[in-house]
Amino acid sequence: MSTQLADSKNGESLNLVVLIKHAEVRVAKNGKKFISLTFQDQSDTISGMFWDAQDADIQLFTTGKIVHLSGQRETYNGQAQVKISGLKLADPSEGLQVGQFVKQAPMTAEQMATVINQEVFNIDNAKWNRIVRFLLQKHQDTFYQHPAAKSNHHDFTGGLAFHTLSMMRLAKAISQQYDQVNYALLLSGVLLHDLGKTIELSGPVGTEYTLAGNLIGHIVLIDEEIVEACQSLNIDPADEDVMLLRHMILAHHGLLEYGSPERPKLLEAEILHHIDELDASINMITKALQKTAPGDFSEKIFGLDNRRFYQPTINQK
Repeated sequence: MSTQLADSKNGESLNLVVLIKHAEVRVAKNGKKFISLTFQDQSDTISGMFWDAQDADIQLFTTGKIVHLSGQRETYNGQAQVKISGLKLADPSEGLQVGQFVKQAPMTAEQMATVINQEVFNIDNAKWNRIVRFLLQKHQDTFYQHPAAKSNHHDFTGGLAFHTLSMMRLAKAISQQYDQVNYALLLSGVLLHDLGKTIELSGPVGTEYTLAGNLIGHIVLIDEEIVEACQSLNIDPADEDVMLLRHMILAHHGLLEYGSPERPKLLEAEILHHIDELDASINMITKALQKTAPGDFSEKIFGLDNRRFYQPTINQK
């Protein structure tokens, strides 16, 4: 029997201690309540439905609770899920901690901060440098702990900073290949592009969208923060350098239908959009293939148009 979610196979019985990553009460067609649950440990996540939930069950099985889960792993609509046969809260005497079940970035917060802070020295435009330093300092406690998303890519503790660091390395390599790229502007955009997620998302455990996240979104939130930083630093928000930096943020989703108020109109903004997409896509595909046997296709990846990716049988590292 598997000891972690990632080790389980379709049709296999599960008897694991896991964290409830997300719990949502819904109403079935028959009018009875059920709980839509997402379970997680450090290896993987899996969804499951707690049918015919009573009020006592709804009060017990909430986001952030550690539980003993039993059931059978199966596939529904191309996605793994567990058919729940038993669910019980872990006893405090077991000494289990939430951190034991939450996936962590492959680098510590201190390691990521050291690399990022060193690279900031390469922002040779004084205004961009001051704004970036001001905002990284302001959000340092959450930036190095938050995930980059509620689900999909880099959805783990420290994922936001790790995604940013990975993009920073891609930006540096591209700038070394193409002399025409303004690396200081590209780097500034990389470091700030998702910083609004420290406001948009609630945190690494039981991640939800905050009120500001739902009503405003991280792109506009960090644009507002840039303007406020300018006011604190006595920098004119109407200065062209500031406008360029703001455009990097406002255009980084690439398309209006994806939430960008503007499409990229700078070379560096176009690059920022593509390396953001590239890093996120690589993370999602890698995560899916890590639990896919050679010769099989992965589960559908929601963030990539529900495509499934093939795990080759040759050249396995």
